Amino acid sequence: MTSGTRAGDATPPDPVGFEKHDHAGCIDAALAAAEARCNENGLRFTPVRREALDILLQEHRALGAYEMLDRLRDAGFGSQPPVAYRALEFLVANGFAHKIERLNAFVACSHLGSDHAPAFMICRLCQSVAEACSTRAKGGLGEAARAAGFRIERTTIEAVGVCPACAEGADA
Repeated sequence: MTSGTRAGDATPPDPVGFEKHDHAGCIDAALAAAEARCNENGLRFTPVRREALDILLQEHRALGAYEMLDRLRDAGFGSQPPVAYRALEFLVANGFAHKIERLNAFVACSHLGSDHAPAFMICRLCQSVAEACSTRAKGGLGEAARAAGFRIERTTIEAVGVCPACAEGADA
């Protein structure tokens, strides 16, 4: 997990997910950042919300709501679907997680604290997900929006391909 950049910084953070990094440190830093942001904004970072974020942080792949529900149940948080859906809704609404529409699943935000438009690289073989930052109104989409008089407020890019680890395995 990278610390990310703050809104207005010129350089977006590097993509996270496929490279080797201190994963335990990544999880600890993200949980601490989420807790601090909740405290700053008067949000309740309840035990179930914290556990849901911790579960998403354990792997760099997206989890569906029912897999999240199973893991929350195993952690002692009940087995009713609203438990998972409410926790995931809170995490997404507050920028701690993103929904990967293609997979109908959720992934922890790798750039917590930065104002960014997420771009996801999804491995079609192992389902790992790396998040990078894109820009909201640049390139062809931005040009088309400006030509149409449309103001882009939010974008998400999802690209499907093969991650470095799977590509290496295929080459071996």
